[in-house]
Amino acid sequence: MRPSAAVVEAAPVAALAVRRLRLRDLRNWARLDLAPPPGPVLLVGPNGAGKTNLLEALSLLAPGRGLRRAAPAELDRRPDGAPWAVAARLAGRQGVFELAVGREPGSERRTVTLDGRRLEDRARRAELVGMLWLTPAHDRLFVEGPAERRRFLDRLVLAFDPRHAATVATYERLLRDRAALLRAGRHDPAWLSALEARLAAAGVAVAAARRQLVRALERHGAAEAGPMPGVRLALEGEVERWLGEAPAATVEERLAAALRASRELDAASGGAAHGPHRSDLSVRDAASGEPAAACSTGRQKALLVGLLLTHARLRAALLGELPILLLDEVAAHMDGQRRAALARALFELGAQAWLSGTDRELFAAFAGRACFLEIDNGTIVSDER
Repeated sequence: MRPSAAVVEAAPVAALAVRRLRLRDLRNWARLDLAPPPGPVLLVGPNGAGKTNLLEALSLLAPGRGLRRAAPAELDRRPDGAPWAVAARLAGRQGVFELAVGREPGSERRTVTLDGRRLEDRARRAELVGMLWLTPAHDRLFVEGPAERRRFLDRLVLAFDPRHAATVATYERLLRDRAALLRAGRHDPAWLSALEARLAAAGVAVAAARRQLVRALERHGAAEAGPMPGVRLALEGEVERWLGEAPAATVEERLAAALRASRELDAASGGAAHGPHRSDLSVRDAASGEPAAACSTGRQKALLVGLLLTHARLRAALLGELPILLLDEVAAHMDGQRRAALARALFELGAQAWLSGTDRELFAAFAGRACFLEIDNGTIVSDER
């Protein structure tokens, strides 16, 4: 991973934190101006109060479409009203900076500014804003198909490699281009070979980045996640297996050859029989060795949190900064012992974490040591610090 741990671990670790958050006309929030503390922030209120909307607003500061992957116009409070906007003052290892994100009036585009100047470089934004999140949609991460696990893993990779999202996008575009050519019957060997060479290069880069992170998490101690359970990780796929046997350049040639050999099959299926889009992330409970998919719902949630905390510690070790954590309904399905372990783990970590839940009792272990915000109808009705 970049940079090397030997270079960075001696440096003091910072915790990226939102010092001030302002938003307008987003979902059910008309206005908000909040100066949160650096530690845990607990959002408590009934369903539909706006807790997840507030977490979503925070997630929009990071590259991508946010924790709900919503289109820009979907975020507007009123279809005929002003476009939404989110602005924050953040502080971390790169100092204090102002970041603003919003929908451009009259369009579906998002605009991003850094310290008042337009920012087009997604990689620069990824370098500045380290943010990880869990939502109720992740509750089925281990039992559904591999596509969501790959998407989840790619966001973890992005926290270390700001260019990873662009590489994934390039790979997916080349996959579509190849499928379209095969579907149209345009089987010109030279043309397809050139496209497949580029596809193989992007695919091996994607697989190598994912594999590197999974191995780093294992080395850093994914089995020892502190108060939360640890996980054992493995990336399963032919490209990843080839990378364990040969240099990347050789694997690129091997993947390109496999794609050439599968043209007829892929023309019929409309897909591609080879590549990292067919890989999967295997997750097991470190203590029992049981596959995560076979664990109870509460154990799965705890394993997810343990994985996220291990990733946060790895980021602190390699980059010198803890990310912001957004944990939506994270205490759901957890018993009292696991909720207490969650609180202990977050306090030990020292990151700014935003948690949401409908019942204040779910966060009893945070009492007296965290900021509690009671939310109702897009408004903070009580602020206890």
